[in-house]
Amino acid sequence: MERSEAEAIYDAGREAVVEVLLAMDRRIQQLEARVEKLERELAKSSRNSSRPPSSDSPGKRPARGKDRSGLSQGAQPGHEGHGRELLPLSAVDELVEHWPERCACGHVFAAGELRAVGKPVRHQVEELPVISTRVIEHRCPRVRCPGCGEQTRAMLPAALAGSAFGPRFQAAVAALSVRNRISRCDVVELAEELFGARLCAGTVEAILGRAAQALEDPYEDLAERVRSSQSLNMDETGWRTAGERRALWGMFTDRHAYFHLAADRHADHAKSLLADTEAIVTSDRWWAYSHLPLARRQICWSHLRRDFQAHAEGLAAEKEFGEAGLKLCERLFWAWEVYQHTHDRRELKRTIRSLQRTYEPIIRSFAAKRARNRRCRGMARNLIKLWPALWTFASHEGVQPTNNHAERSLRGAVIYRKLSLGSQSEGGERRIERLLSASITCRLQQHSLFAYLSELLAAHARGDPVPLLP
Repeated sequence: MERSEAEAIYDAGREAVVEVLLAMDRRIQQLEARVEKLERELAKSSRNSSRPPSSDSPGKRPARGKDRSGLSQGAQPGHEGHGRELLPLSAVDELVEHWPERCACGHVFAAGELRAVGKPVRHQVEELPVISTRVIEHRCPRVRCPGCGEQTRAMLPAALAGSAFGPRFQAAVAALSVRNRISRCDVVELAEELFGARLCAGTVEAILGRAAQALEDPYEDLAERVRSSQSLNMDETGWRTAGERRALWGMFTDRHAYFHLAADRHADHAKSLLADTEAIVTSDRWWAYSHLPLARRQICWSHLRRDFQAHAEGLAAEKEFGEAGLKLCERLFWAWEVYQHTHDRRELKRTIRSLQRTYEPIIRSFAAKRARNRRCRGMARNLIKLWPALWTFASHEGVQPTNNHAERSLRGAVIYRKLSLGSQSEGGERRIERLLSASITCRLQQHSLFAYLSELLAAHARGDPVPLLP
C-alpha cells in the first residue's frame, strides 16, 4: 500500500479505516494459518508421522550419541576373540595335504622321511562350485509300424512339453525376481553369466506368469488360513499400475502373509478381504477399519507414539497433550517389555487398568470443545471413541500392542515397488500379489522359497495337485 492510498483511506473517515483494518487482520490470520501449516509439514519426519525413514533429510536424522567411556571403538585389550570354528571332517568335501619340501636348516626331505608327527595344522577354505545349467535333449524317434506301415513316435511328457526350462531353473528365476528384487534384464544377464543359460526379458515374464498360475490354489488357501486365525495384522500401502495409483493390502499372521492389489484404500476392500473373519485385527487408526467391532480391534501404539510426538512439538495445550501421550506410551511399552520376560498376564492387566484410570480423564480434558484444544481435539476425541480397542492386547494371547509385524512384512513389497515402479497390467498385479504372498510366507516360516517353487512348478507341469504352503 502506498502512502497516498493510506492517506486517502484515513480521509474517508472512521468506518473506512475500520473496514480496512478488519480486512487486513483477516488476511494476516489467513497467512499465519498458512505459514503454520507449512511449518508443520516441514517439521514432519519418520519420528512424528507415518513417513518412511528414507524420506528424512540428512539434517533431520537423529545423530548417534557418542560413547562417553573414552575407550576406542571395537574390542578392548583382553577381549576373547570370536574365531571361525572348523567343521568336522565328515562335513569336508575334499582333503588336500601339503607336505614340506625342506627344513629350515636346509635339509631336503626324501620321500621316505615324510611321516606325520602329532596333529596337523588345519585350515579350511569354503568355495562355491562351478554352476552351470545341464542341457538335456529329449528325443522322440520315429518308428514304422509293421502292421499298417505308418510312422509313429512317442509324445513328450506333459511335464516337459510346456517349457524349455526345468522347474528348478524356473524357480530360481522367480525367486531372484520376487525375493531378491532383481529386474528382468538383470535376471537375463545373471542367468547368462552364472548359469550359461539363454534367456530374454519376455521369457522371464512368461516364467513368472507360469509360477503365478501354479500359485492360484495356494494363494486362495492362504486367504482362508489368515482369516481363520485368532488374530491378524493388517496394513496397506500405495502401489502403481501403468502409472495409475493403486493400493496394496496385506493381512499377516505369525506364519502366513496374504497380499491383494485393489483400486484404493477404501473400506469396501477391507470388508472384502476380512470377509467373515472373527479374528482380532491389529491396524492403525485408518477409517477403512472402522466397521470392525471395537472388541475385535487393536490400535497400533507405534503409530500413536509418532502422532503424540508430532503434537509434543507444538505449543501450549497441543504440547501438553503430546507430552502426556508420550508418557503414556513409555509406561505402556515398559509394561509390555516386562510381560515379555515374565509372561505374567495378571500383572500386565493390573498395570493397564492403572494406565486407563490415570490417562482417560487427561485425554477427555483435551477432547473438550475449547479454543486452546483446537490442535489436539480431533485426536483426543478419536482416542476416546476407540478407547476399548487400545487395550485389547492385554487380554488376548497372541495380540501385540503394535502393528510392526505388518509393517515389516510390507517392507519388502515397498522396496520391490520402488525398484520396479509397480506393475504394468492387471495380469502383472495378479502375478505380484501371489508371488509376494508366497515369498513372505516362506520367510515367516524360515522355509526356502526356491525349494517350494521348485516343488510347486514340478507338480504343476505334471498336472498333479500343487503343494499348499504349510
